[in-house]
Parts: sequence; C-alpha cells; structure tokens
Amino acid sequence: MRRLVEVLVSLIVMAAAYALMHLFFVVDVFQFGVILPPYVIIAIAVFLGLISYFIISSAITNIVMRKLGQAEDRLSKMNVKELVFTVSGCLVGLVIANLIGLAFRSFGALGTFIVVLLNVFFGLLGIRVARRKKDEVNVKNLQQVFANTSIRDANTEMGRPKILDTSVIIDGRILDLLQTGFIEGKLIIPEFVLEELRHIADSSDGLKRNRGRRGLDILNEIQKQLAVPVEIKSFVPPMPNMEVDSMLLKMAESMDAFVVTNDFNLNKVAEFQGVRVLNINELANAIKPVVLPGEEMRVTIIKSGKEAGQGIGYLNDGTMIVVEGGSKFIGETCKVVVTSVLQTAAGRMIFTKMTEVA
Repeated sequence: MRRLVEVLVSLIVMAAAYALMHLFFVVDVFQFGVILPPYVIIAIAVFLGLISYFIISSAITNIVMRKLGQAEDRLSKMNVKELVFTVSGCLVGLVIANLIGLAFRSFGALGTFIVVLLNVFFGLLGIRVARRKKDEVNVKNLQQVFANTSIRDANTEMGRPKILDTSVIIDGRILDLLQTGFIEGKLIIPEFVLEELRHIADSSDGLKRNRGRRGLDILNEIQKQLAVPVEIKSFVPPMPNMEVDSMLLKMAESMDAFVVTNDFNLNKVAEFQGVRVLNINELANAIKPVVLPGEEMRVTIIKSGKEAGQGIGYLNDGTMIVVEGGSKFIGETCKVVVTSVLQTAAGRMIFTKMTEVA
C-alpha cells in the first residue's frame, strides 16, 4: 500500500508538471514553442516525476498514510445512519460539481484543473451539510418512503425493537409485563447497560449491590422463561464519554426503536428529541382501577397520616388511601367511602372517610 501511494504521488507530480508546461507551450508565454520541441515537455515531466519519487514521495506518503489512518478511525466510529448520510452528501456534491464542470471542459488543461477544484470543494461541502442535517431526518420517515409493503407488514406484525433502560431492568416489573404478552418485538439490551448493571452489582453499598444483582437476575429470567427474542447489542457513541441516557437515545434514534424506562427525566428528554418511550410508571397509572366519589371499599390502615386523625392504607397496586378519622384504627380493616380522588405526578391519592370497622 505504501509503495503504491509513493508511485501515485510521483505520477501526480508528473501530470501536474506536464499540464503546467503544456499550458505555457500552448499560450507561448516564454516562446517554448520555438525553443523546445513538444517531446521535450514529456521528458521533463517524466524527469520531475522520477525526482519526486526519490526525494519527496516518502515524506508525502507518510502524511497521506497518517491522514488515511485518521479517516479510517473516524469512519469506523460512525453509526450506519451517519455513514450513509456522509457518503450520500459526498456523492451529491460530486454530481453538482461535475454538472457545473461541463462548462469548463473546453478550456483544456485549465478546465480540467477547475473541474478538479470543483469536485474537491463540492464534495467536502456535501459531507459537511449532510453531517449537520443528519439528526433532522427521522429513520421512521425514511422507512415509510423507501420500504416496500412486505417490510412494512413485517414491522407491523413483529413490532419495533424495544431498548431496555437500566432503571426498568432493576425495577423488575418488565418481566411480569412481558409474561402477559402485551409487548411485541425484539428486546435490545445495550452492552453499556450491562456494564452499568455490573458496576452497580459490584458496588460497596449494600443497597446498590442488591439492586444490581436483582437487575442481572431479571435479565436471566427474561432469557430463560420468555419466547420474546432478546439481543445484546453494542453501540459506538458518536462522541466519547457520553452518558448512558444520551447513548440510549442515540441508539434508539439510529434503530427506530422504543426506549422502555421508568425514569421521569429520561422520558422528558426523549420527548424533546423525538424519541418514542414506553414508560412503565405511566402504564401502571393508566391501568389502576377507577374509583368515584361515593364508592365504598375495604382498606387496612397501616399508619398515621400527616394531618391529625388521618390514617393511611394502600391498595394492592400501591395507590395511597387517606382515611379521615382512621388514625385510631391502625392495623384494622375498615369499610370506607370515597370522598375525592387527587391525581399527582407521582400517582393517585384517594381520600375517604370512615363508615364502620370490619
């Protein structure tokens, strides 16, 4: 490869020398047409090419090989979407450059030089514009435009991929939800999420360590018990040292996938960036039983409330029941009637009053 680059460098020098001397010969600036025969120009160009091969081609090759290595590293770190847009932008720029260059084809060597400059300029311009605009293009929209009917039918039947967040794995309710069969499609476990779980499981803090081990146990149960396809997938972030939440959103955007989480802040950031989220907490709040003022229920009072005389109980789904006058009946099951329902960001609170003690 190195020897090939050295030969190419010398050929480029030879071609440039020939083009420059041919230009002087044609316009007859220094009366080359009188002094030198045409074949001398070819001999001088070949001589300069050989000199460049033995003197400067090695230094230029070192620079070229270093730049090629840097370009290879940058291309290997790009995700598929970024790579496609970069190549497409370059191709569009080259097409525009050659269309403009048609007007300069009749200018001889000077026209060729102008066309080369146009290709370099518009090629780089196309790459820069495509890289800046790639985040404004939604993968879903591209699928709707280019995908055929069979691909759309497959997506509809199988469902889009679901990327699991660390918080939803540790929470554990995702296993029960998957067992019900309401979630379709492939489950994606990013490698950086597994790494985060491993760090949590190795923590010196006992609570964090138990949470991390619980998350790993949940993943093992998902793989063993369920028929849902699970894939552990790597992801190369576009920038080094990105946070886990940012990598999750970038990965979901590149795969046109859902992020499954119960993190409130991640949910809000995802909505702002246009990434679709399945929030387990929102689902739990949505399927809680509806109660209306005047309905009666039985509740076990387990502790006192903040206000004087209040007792606190809970439904099976975790909904808090505030019982007026219930502080005297802690540990007992009472019959209460609903007076009002308050919906908060953390969930629902049901306010009741005593009717009788069971």
